[in-house]
Amino acid sequence: MEKQKITVTVAGKPYTLVSADPPEHVKRVADYVDRTLSETAAATKLPSAQAAILTCFRMAEELLKAQDENRILQQRLEAAAKKN
Repeated sequence: MEKQKITVTVAGKPYTLVSADPPEHVKRVADYVDRTLSETAAATKLPSAQAAILTCFRMAEELLKAQDENRILQQRLEAAAKKN
């Protein structure tokens, strides 16, 4: 797919992104970032820059856990395939 510009809103500010992904996917990602940032800001009452950094840590933790789970599942699938 060809790259295209997509404008999304995060924390009330517009951002123009360039992506080869479908616009629906880019908007879904932006909505997730916006929602997670809003949750962090509301729960911590931190200034926006600090809330953004804390949100990055939270999302990185989610990503790394998902990658670990994926790796474990992949190893299980490979082991099961070898048995058959």
